[in-house]
Amino acid sequence: MRTVLVTGPGGAGRTTVAAATALAAVRRGKRVLLLSADRDDTLRAVLGDDVPGLRAARIDPGAHFREELLALQDRATAALDLLGAARLDGEELTELPGAEQLALLHALRNAAAGDHELTVVDLPPTPQAIALLALPEQLRRYLRRLLPPERQAARALRPVLAQLAGVPMPAQWLYETAARWDRELAAVQAVIEAETTTVRLVAEPGPAAADAMRTARLGLALHELAIDTLVPNRLLPRGSADTWLATLATQQEKCLDEWSSLFPDVTHCELPHLGRDPRGADDLWLLDAESTGTGAELTADGEIVFGRQGLATELGPPGPGPVGDPWVVEDERDEDGVLVWCIPLPGATKKDLGLVRRGDELLLTVGPFRRIVALPSALRRCTVSGAGLTDGELRVRFTPDPDLWPRTR
Repeated sequence: MRTVLVTGPGGAGRTTVAAATALAAVRRGKRVLLLSADRDDTLRAVLGDDVPGLRAARIDPGAHFREELLALQDRATAALDLLGAARLDGEELTELPGAEQLALLHALRNAAAGDHELTVVDLPPTPQAIALLALPEQLRRYLRRLLPPERQAARALRPVLAQLAGVPMPAQWLYETAARWDRELAAVQAVIEAETTTVRLVAEPGPAAADAMRTARLGLALHELAIDTLVPNRLLPRGSADTWLATLATQQEKCLDEWSSLFPDVTHCELPHLGRDPRGADDLWLLDAESTGTGAELTADGEIVFGRQGLATELGPPGPGPVGDPWVVEDERDEDGVLVWCIPLPGATKKDLGLVRRGDELLLTVGPFRRIVALPSALRRCTVSGAGLTDGELRVRFTPDPDLWPRTR
């Protein structure tokens, strides 16, 4: 199943493009699920009437929060009774900060088990979307540090330790809850990292969006999130006799030229300004019909041809792209005895780059983004001997530790 995650700067028309993408797929015979976490339910206003073949759903973070907290309370009944805690009723629960993100991740995991062929997700603006998509990996790391699975082997000793210490030891439900959370987060992470999951970037060309798109490109690359399509939205007509419109159109053209250089390997699908806010299936289909841009299509004979497919471009099963490929470890020991970890970071600059080795992890900071990744097994037996950034690729050099690498005769 394909999953398309739609994001972009605030106010760029993400919900409209998500709905139009879903309708374009329905029009081509696909069964589609369209998810939105927008609290204002703008999705219904954009879609209008129900469309056969399209299931649209808005995520309810409040209901998900109440369901999860009440379930946790039931599993922790013994511990809460021991502490004399008063139980909470569902009617008095209101979601806490972060509930919306967790509800969206939960819906994304459930969508992967559905019977539809395509899931289109209307995500928050790009900075929040990147943080959201990075959350499962981060939370799983926290769980492993706070409740290491290997320490659960000592659970049989907890009653004895409790008698010796005079205080209750962590209960079995705590470890079971942590294990259940880890399984659920792993399932969401698998959906996000799948080759069939891609990001669709939406932006209205202009000076402000130009900087936002450079930052988005960098953040998505850091977290290895593949971009299938760049959607410049609300393009004004070219060659207008109106001086004011012509000036704005020229400004958009300049921005589009810059984006062509910034996203050279990404399909571009340009959407026109309809002169009004799109409302209903007719307007959304019109956007798809009048879209222009470039895209690559693989024929049955294995030949790559370029043509206009509109918003349905790249909705088939994609192959791994340059951003979605695993970070590569190159062996250069025959030359100077080092291993090189190649990390693609298009748009990165040296002044915004930070790199720290901590145990078996690498703390990588690029601009406003930060990621902590586990080192590949081969690099854990090495020391960092240098790093360099060239043509959008960070190359981290590792020298094998002679005390840890097997000696050869």
